[in-house]
Amino acid sequence: MSQLVQNAASFGLFLTLGAYLLGTALNKRFKSPLTNPILISLVVIIPVLLLCGVDYDTYYEGARYISFLLTPATVSLAIPLYRQMDKLKKHFKAILLGICSGVLASGLTIFGLCALFGLSHTDYVTLLPKSVTTAIGMSLSAELGGVAAVTVTAIVITGILGNCLAVWLCRLFRITHPVAKGIAIGTSAHALGTSKAIEIGEVEGAMSGLSIAVAGLLTVAAAQVFAMLL
Repeated sequence: MSQLVQNAASFGLFLTLGAYLLGTALNKRFKSPLTNPILISLVVIIPVLLLCGVDYDTYYEGARYISFLLTPATVSLAIPLYRQMDKLKKHFKAILLGICSGVLASGLTIFGLCALFGLSHTDYVTLLPKSVTTAIGMSLSAELGGVAAVTVTAIVITGILGNCLAVWLCRLFRITHPVAKGIAIGTSAHALGTSKAIEIGEVEGAMSGLSIAVAGLLTVAAAQVFAMLL
């Protein structure tokens, strides 16, 4: 079985699509954060790879075709933002302040927790880029002396938690304005959070997509300062 799977170049592609479709079906059926399609995909894919004895490189050989869609999907986020340009102009100051506050809160939280638990400087700078996209986070972590592979893990976990808990947290803290929701989700949970923001509404999705880019740039600059604190 293991040899058969490893010889199937499309194995990773069909496994990923199948796991995500299963997660989507479960999410529609139960409407629970625990049935988030991305979370379900991880729960399904990892055990299947372990049981079949398939290493990551073999899996990625097929799954990489899906990753090709990441760039056009990211670029397409500009479309809803263009449609909401009037709201961007109207709330420009609030949007910029909100993104800056999110980046600052993320950095201070990481600094506080790392100081509290006595983590090393390497661990600290590894976790600093946890709320930005993978491409920015990996490069920034390596530049600061962190471990890029661990940074990716932190980014994925952050995104999944943001995707799963975004709606619940907005209700808990009574965040009702669509612009505020989008900024909060995009700044804290990057692209995975933005996928949830798009589900919530077009304004939320547009503001969340904007936050990904702006928060990424601000994090690159802010991380240089935060890295000197510990």
